[in-house]
Amino acid sequence: MNVPLLDLKAQFATIRDETISAVEVVMDSQYFCNGPAVRDLEKKLAEYCHCAEAIGVSSGTDALLISLMALGIGDGDEVITTPFTFFATAGCIWRAGARPVFVDIEPDTFNIDPAQIASAITDKTKAIMPVHLFGQMSEMDAIMEIARKHDLYVIEDAAQSIGATYHDRQACSVGTVGALSFYPTKNLGAMGDAGMVLTNDVQLAEKIRIFRNHGQGSTYMHKWIGGNFRMDTICAAGLLVKLSYLNDWSAARGRHAALYNESFADFESVTTPTVRDYNHSIYNQYVIRVAKRDELRAFLGENGISSGIYYPLSLHQQECFASLGYKKGDFPQSEQATEEVLALPVYPELTDEQITHVANKIKEFLT
Repeated sequence: MNVPLLDLKAQFATIRDETISAVEVVMDSQYFCNGPAVRDLEKKLAEYCHCAEAIGVSSGTDALLISLMALGIGDGDEVITTPFTFFATAGCIWRAGARPVFVDIEPDTFNIDPAQIASAITDKTKAIMPVHLFGQMSEMDAIMEIARKHDLYVIEDAAQSIGATYHDRQACSVGTVGALSFYPTKNLGAMGDAGMVLTNDVQLAEKIRIFRNHGQGSTYMHKWIGGNFRMDTICAAGLLVKLSYLNDWSAARGRHAALYNESFADFESVTTPTVRDYNHSIYNQYVIRVAKRDELRAFLGENGISSGIYYPLSLHQQECFASLGYKKGDFPQSEQATEEVLALPVYPELTDEQITHVANKIKEFLT
């Protein structure tokens, strides 16, 4: 039995006619950048995420970058974040001219450990950038308390967590600003690259809108130096179709995760995801921890089962960040995670039979 890690074609088949109709409207209008569908998507996502404002941008990466730029974070500044995340998190801090300062992760949730943040703060620190990894929000109350005490911005990297909640608060609604990614593989994926910035600060939102279009306040009049961060209208049109299905798709992922958890309940060789009682995870990935991870992944591949490693190398060990001065052993929880994590198929269109097959093959290998 073949089980892919993700099957976008299976999902598209269920919404094909709606999506093509939405794209045709854009084609007929010939309004391809920041068109009406973008504004409609912004309004609906602001409501969905319980935020006052939403600004559509060109990618999740650019959502982080434009947030840093609009907050005035740049040369000589520091931003505290996690080394166990997708590269864009720290890459955007670097591109803005600031220095990423890493703090180790919690071993059970893989999210940044709030208990280690305060000791990393210096007089150059301007913000904390927690990542809501794999679909579960970070410990935002503790993070916000530290931020208030030290007068820091909080930028939520929620690229993997649209619809996730922490104490009934939506991802992107707690910090100064939040960033979403609509990369095609996300729970809410676009037909190409797209992202969204969300905030409850109306003035900041207006500044981000100006930065989105080269810092242009009015035609050919540039208040700031921004960038070309506009969202394609076709992406917004497709996302509007998908948004109406998002809760159902996320619920399906939750059911699949529960079936995996049940399958591994009495199998100590597999550590299943920890989701705090007050959190709701949308399982952008279902990530287990196992010994002999690489051997297991090879075995699954030989049996037609795809899996993924998020992430194989902690960011402080990446060659491009060598000048930051970190070394192996500085963040042991992150480093250990890179050797043990394995993402299993969890997309909504999976069948129970496929999930059971994946679990049985894992137990077969580890027995």
